[in-house]
Amino acid sequence: MRRPLKKKRTWRPDLKYGSETLTRFINTVMWNGKKDTARSIVYDALASIKESGADPLETFETALRNASPLMEVRSRRVGGANYQVPREVSQNRRLALAFRWIINAARAKKGKPMADKLATELILAAKNEGDAIKKKDDMHRMAESNKAFAHFAW
Repeated sequence: MRRPLKKKRTWRPDLKYGSETLTRFINTVMWNGKKDTARSIVYDALASIKESGADPLETFETALRNASPLMEVRSRRVGGANYQVPREVSQNRRLALAFRWIINAARAKKGKPMADKLATELILAAKNEGDAIKKKDDMHRMAESNKAFAHFAW
């Protein structure tokens, strides 16, 4: 029997820029329920992007578009062997992975405030550079090399 479909969650637009995607990003940055801290980190990062002369929301959206993967590999057990089967990534998961990779890349850097690290990572991702883009390229490379197992897709 099929599992019932989950209800799609509706997101309120964020206070400053009116973007639902930015609200989701703020929630992903948040640790231990400290939403005000996460909001100030993201808004400070976007403010420093604005100071560098770029449109902050456009840079953010471009960074997400560049960091989101199109294909991923999923493990599938067939006849006693595990195969890495390439699959297309749904839009929701694509966004979640891009969020996670950008935030983890920013957190991995040391010596600066989180807002500066996040701004740097967003700018790099918008230019198709940085750790988040490297992670996406690795995932695409893995899917490309396992294309022979695509017929095991479920």
